[in-house]
Amino acid sequence: MSASNPAELSATIAHAAELLREKRIALLTGAGISTDSGIPAYRGEGARTRSDPMTIQTYLGDEAARRRYWVGGHLGWRAFARATPNPGHIALAQLEADGNVSGVITQNVDGLHLRAGSSHVIEVHGTMRRVLCLRCGQVFDRRDIAVQIEELNPWITVPENVALAPDGDVLPESTEGFVIPTCTVCGGMLKPDVVFFGEYVPQDRFRAAESLLRSSSALIVAGSSLVVNSGVRLVERARRRSIPLIIVNREPTRADAWADVTIAAGTSDVLPALQELLS
Repeated sequence: MSASNPAELSATIAHAAELLREKRIALLTGAGISTDSGIPAYRGEGARTRSDPMTIQTYLGDEAARRRYWVGGHLGWRAFARATPNPGHIALAQLEADGNVSGVITQNVDGLHLRAGSSHVIEVHGTMRRVLCLRCGQVFDRRDIAVQIEELNPWITVPENVALAPDGDVLPESTEGFVIPTCTVCGGMLKPDVVFFGEYVPQDRFRAAESLLRSSSALIVAGSSLVVNSGVRLVERARRRSIPLIIVNREPTRADAWADVTIAAGTSDVLPALQELLS
């Protein structure tokens, strides 16, 4: 149901709430839930179109591309960190506090669910809060790496207003002379603790997501087009159990045909309405 007809939208949300009543709800969220926090999705309305997302193959094999990634990531980091939870994130945290939500499986790396107050969050694609050494496995706080970058590149300036991507990246105008940070323990290559395009979701995270689904009796997909295979696989597992499936996304998804209810509207509007009906 589209948001273009408010009366029908309200009726559809009410129908979804009836299907979800007395259920333990799992959430699967994607970039669309964070667009109202100023972080655009890669696909759909408001998507970033000036650059393709970084692939793991390019990151590992192309030093110039890796340099561009770190410049863009650093320029976007502080603005990315300033993003705040929107009503969609807050509604999910309240649903969990009310005992309606068993947990959130998110494809996002922005940490906004945790900042909104959700306590059971599985970040299947990782988080921008951490950086890993690919040689020795050392884990660093992203803030410490930001300090290292500025010490290595004292000329770099961070603009007040930048156009962010879902991974906190921006498109730098120049990377000439930029020194890429390295592991302070072994000198190895660093990589943000996020799943790049072309990379597999770590098995422990996917198993945790599957476990959450098994303990739940309904699933809401919010703000995800389900283009990434790991998301579709999770929805397939819910489908096999014949539990209610609600999809809230402005654009069509790969699982619309499986859903009991599809709501083509913004998560910042729909999720608070669902929370109010279920409270």
